Amino acid sequence: MNAYEKAMEVMKELFAEDCQFSMATVKDNVPSVRVVDTFYEDNSFYVVTYSKTQKVQELKNNSPVALCNEFYRFSGNGYNIGHPLLTENKEIREKLIKVFEPWYFAHNNENDEDMCYVRIELNEGFFYKDGVGYKVNFKTKEAKQFPFDIDPVL
Repeated sequence: MNAYEKAMEVMKELFAEDCQFSMATVKDNVPSVRVVDTFYEDNSFYVVTYSKTQKVQELKNNSPVALCNEFYRFSGNGYNIGHPLLTENKEIREKLIKVFEPWYFAHNNENDEDMCYVRIELNEGFFYKDGVGYKVNFKTKEAKQFPFDIDPVL
């Protein structure tokens, strides 16, 4: 297994569940950050939200996004992929309902036409597991592995 394949395996282990990240967007050269719940699949993170939120409005004109959680960090481009009940969202909807089961229907109204999913297509990222760091370029499908221990004095 090469470094990229190993990194993708670790991505699934770490992030194919309900994970909270700080998500940064930009409007008029001013960054804005908020905490979102995410789910990872196939080089993308997914967020359940509403099209009228500030983050979705900012993504309309400026798709670059940064995600950060502890020492994990990712960059990519975010897109509103539409309402959960769209035919093309059927497969991801089933996964998001299952992953976010404790709160999905308590906090989201699928009868609201403004409900939507945001897909963050990853460009680059850094994460670690079991003393190994991974720096990944998702576009070129390349990864570097290296020893990594957290030093809180960084």
